[in-house]
Amino acid sequence: MSVVVVEPGFLTTVQDLGRPGHAALGVSAAGAADPIALRCGNRLVGNDPGAPALEMTLVGATLRFERATWIATTGATGSADWKARRVGDGETVACGPCRGGARAYLCVRGGIDVPRVLGSASTHLATRLGGFAGRALRAGDRIALPEGEAGVAPLERALDPRAIPGYADAGPLRVVDGPQAGWFDSGTRERLQGLSWEVSEACDRMGIRLEGGALARLDAREPLTEGVALGAIQVASGGGPIVLFVDHQTTGGYPKIANVIAADLPRLGRLRPRDRVRFRRVELAAALRALREREEALVGILA
Repeated sequence: MSVVVVEPGFLTTVQDLGRPGHAALGVSAAGAADPIALRCGNRLVGNDPGAPALEMTLVGATLRFERATWIATTGATGSADWKARRVGDGETVACGPCRGGARAYLCVRGGIDVPRVLGSASTHLATRLGGFAGRALRAGDRIALPEGEAGVAPLERALDPRAIPGYADAGPLRVVDGPQAGWFDSGTRERLQGLSWEVSEACDRMGIRLEGGALARLDAREPLTEGVALGAIQVASGGGPIVLFVDHQTTGGYPKIANVIAADLPRLGRLRPRDRVRFRRVELAAALRALREREEALVGILA
């Protein structure tokens, strides 16, 4: 009862909703770069929202199924159709290149059967923790599927990601002030919002380095190393911003000028090298309201 990897694509890993709560051990939460796509894909096939699935980056995998089951693909267009479908015993599924985003997700009814590490199946590549032997998939790998197909019935309708508030928004990423925002003058804070930043080739699941300008500090002091959050925008010594992403280190010593709000974090997972992004500052109350609106809408969309 397994799926055989015929071609792994550019970078395919097992991911779920991560392992929060272990930062004191130096272990970041990891998990899906686009958790909304994962949750939607799992609902389509009748799984729990956080069931393990395959996250495919830029180029999707080609897989051969050794038993009939239900699958769904979500995330970037080209590799995803946001609906459940039945695949037959011996059928090969080619997901193809991602367009309109960086990552797609393939969810299988019942999830992916890999060991849980600290309560999660997610792969953390830098430490080889979790997932399938702690690494990206390779041709010839056999991914175990659980026995049976427990869960609710698959959805008979497709999902429209445009119905999710903020998810398909192409406007600026919303941010709140970071803990060291006061280390930058008002002009520099406005510069963060005023520039159009290009996603560097040096971007991965740990961090998204941005190019297009420099953010000057009021002085050259460095903060003490402290805990850092997903979506924090660190300013490196040369003035370049780095957005910390799902596999980020748990502590850091660069000042953090801002933080992407929780409602917009899934949009980071769609960014590709050479994409352009802008930022817009909002108050904490607006950030909380945006997250609440999205989650309330998802209740109806995933019903």
